Amino acid sequence: MTYRTDPRSSAEHDQPSSATSPTSPARGLAAVTGDDFSPLAAVGGVRGMVESVAPGVVFVALFVLLQDLMVPLVASVAVAVVATVARLVQRAPLTTALGGLAGVLIGAVWAWRTGDAENVFVWALWTNAAYLVVMLASIVVRWPVIGLFVEALVSGLTPDQVRREGSTGPESPEDAPDRRSTAVVHADDAGADQEDEEPNPLTALTAWREDPAKVRAYTVATWLWVGMFALRLAVKTPLYFAGTVAWLGTFHLLLGLPLFALVLFGCWVVIRPVLSEGAAASPGRRRSR
Repeated sequence: MTYRTDPRSSAEHDQPSSATSPTSPARGLAAVTGDDFSPLAAVGGVRGMVESVAPGVVFVALFVLLQDLMVPLVASVAVAVVATVARLVQRAPLTTALGGLAGVLIGAVWAWRTGDAENVFVWALWTNAAYLVVMLASIVVRWPVIGLFVEALVSGLTPDQVRREGSTGPESPEDAPDRRSTAVVHADDAGADQEDEEPNPLTALTAWREDPAKVRAYTVATWLWVGMFALRLAVKTPLYFAGTVAWLGTFHLLLGLPLFALVLFGCWVVIRPVLSEGAAASPGRRRSR
């Protein structure tokens, strides 16, 4: 299911956003900057969803079935490795797969060293606690961290943008004269073209704090993330100390991607209006290509 904001002209919808490309739906936090929102695309599509939950499902299922630690550990790590290798072979983006593999490996090593199956999930508890502290601190100092990430995305500071610019390769010698000629023309027309220049992305990382509406929206969005991390810790920490691996693994999955997608949708609802207002107030701003 895809959710849309108020309809605009078809020409405007055909333009790629600064955080997305027309061929690849936005994932993660970048999804909140789009004109519409797809929960499935936000969590990486079917493939991303399977890659995220498969190691945990395999571990919990085998542990409950075998009541043994080593086989489930090896199987869950193997699933994560296979997913990463498949992306490598297909030359697909590796960031998410490598992050998932690192988490699985850390949990597996921790559980193997201690002999306690529940320690497979302890790394997730620590990372959620760290994120919770950072999010709360950013709200206290009135620099809601979601605002920094979103403004970076809409300003073009995205991994996809970096990859696109890197894929263009170095400039050939034959193109150098044309580039110098173009530079001379632009220098002569600097005054006329100044308004069309792309704003400095680094400036956008702080400029939004002068807009009360954006500060409020980003603060609410950051609170949504605080709620997600707090809920995970409140539910999973007692299960961890109780050593109930089956329930801990079950809630690890339930409070994982489904809750993540719900929080992203909530962020999109509160953030998209202020981004739309900013775009309307700056009609001369060009979108990243």
